[in-house]
Amino acid sequence: MNEKQEKPLRWIASALNDLKKFPEDVQDVMGYALDLAQHGQKHPNAKPLHGFSGAGVLEIVDDFDGDTYRAIYTVKFEGVIYLLHSFQKKSKHGIATPQQDIELVKKRLKIAQENYLQQTTEKME
Repeated sequence: MNEKQEKPLRWIASALNDLKKFPEDVQDVMGYALDLAQHGQKHPNAKPLHGFSGAGVLEIVDDFDGDTYRAIYTVKFEGVIYLLHSFQKKSKHGIATPQQDIELVKKRLKIAQENYLQQTTEKME
């Protein structure tokens, strides 16, 4: 197998700390999905997040012990993966991601873009 170079994983705000609060089995699933993303692959349960154009923002969903956990990351930026948001879905109304979480992802995606542009600019100097 031709293994691709591992992309660094960066996280925005509390996304990593929130992920670390998940049950261990859920952390394993999310960690594996992020590892696959770092190697240019996609976990079978990773799906494009609705409300974002293209497939650059993905969500991995895992159900555990009657609860649903989600981690949202982006592969939009060349050479790096950003973990944008990790949370336990509280609402029992449908499978849609709550609007407040979508808004938080949008805000954190902008922060990721600023970080990416800053990192790229620093490398060019």
